[in-house]
Amino acid sequence: MIRMAPLLLVPAMLAASTFPGQFHVSPGYWVLSCLAAGVFALGRRWPLSTSIVLSVLAVPLFAAEAWGLSGLVPYLGAVAVADLAARSDRDRDIAAAALCWSVALLLGNWLDAHTSLWNAVNAVTIVAGVGAPVLLGLYLRGQRRLAIVYRERARDAEMRRAAAEFTIRSQERAAMARELHDLVAHHMASIVLRVAVAEHVLDGVDPRVADVLGDVHRTASDALADIRRLQNALRDPALTDVAMIERDAMWTEIESAIGRTRAAGFTVAADIDRHIDGLDALARLTVLRVTQEALTNVMKHALGSAPVELTIGREGDGVAVRVSSAYAPESAPNADGHGIIGMTERLQLVDGRLDVRTSPPVWVIDAWLPRAADAAQDAAR
Repeated sequence: MIRMAPLLLVPAMLAASTFPGQFHVSPGYWVLSCLAAGVFALGRRWPLSTSIVLSVLAVPLFAAEAWGLSGLVPYLGAVAVADLAARSDRDRDIAAAALCWSVALLLGNWLDAHTSLWNAVNAVTIVAGVGAPVLLGLYLRGQRRLAIVYRERARDAEMRRAAAEFTIRSQERAAMARELHDLVAHHMASIVLRVAVAEHVLDGVDPRVADVLGDVHRTASDALADIRRLQNALRDPALTDVAMIERDAMWTEIESAIGRTRAAGFTVAADIDRHIDGLDALARLTVLRVTQEALTNVMKHALGSAPVELTIGREGDGVAVRVSSAYAPESAPNADGHGIIGMTERLQLVDGRLDVRTSPPVWVIDAWLPRAADAAQDAAR
């Protein structure tokens, strides 16, 4: 906008300098002035060439008769010199532009007054007319460089702070993982082993005792699997928080997510098996977050008139979460978006998988993760 300003200001200045009778702006002066304004407006990419051309155009403008504000038009050359000095890092270009502008001022003063080139007035004019724009441009260049330095320092400081915070958190998580492995996991594994031995050696005992031992074995195995999953999560720097969620709270949160989707105007057909067992803390959290993210994608991309199908149930030796919907052609979901990546990472953490299928206009998110009970049996073995 600043570079385009002369296209409006120059004609206004020329019109304001036109008076009835002798005091008027000649057609030649109009043409040269408008040409200078156009060169300045369109010369952002070539600052040196623009400055030289404006210096050349300033010579006949200085020599012509002009009154009032129209006499300021030739000084677009000074503005171009200041602009070049502010934007260019090549001192040679700045010196060349300043030299051309000095010659233009000198010739312009001589042609206008028809006096000697070498006098005090011309000397002061040259020094002020060239020195001021060059100094102003160099000052602006210095401020620009200083701003760049400050931004880089701020960016470096932020990166160092983030790196230090990440390192501290990683160290804390690693320490917690070591303690979890060395203390809790060790004792829990010992309990599982001893109960398994007791079940093996105590043959012919009261069935009630065998049931109690079996329940203790299964409970300890589940707890050991939970501990190992939590240990892996603590060692994973991509997981910043390991949230714990109870079984009933998981279903409540899922119902809330469905309610929010319905409140947004979507018809959700939910088929949820609430009797799924064998889900540990991380598995419950994964089911919840995957469901929430899938329904969020529905609210972003799906057609409000099309039904949304949500299914959570057993599939093989694990749990499946499937969400299907129809999306608007102008709002096609991105299979490589951050939400899909986040769901994939969560499922990988619990040895699950994610399958995203697009068959226009249907969008299907199909997630699967193993039940913790099976993982616990594997860990016990």
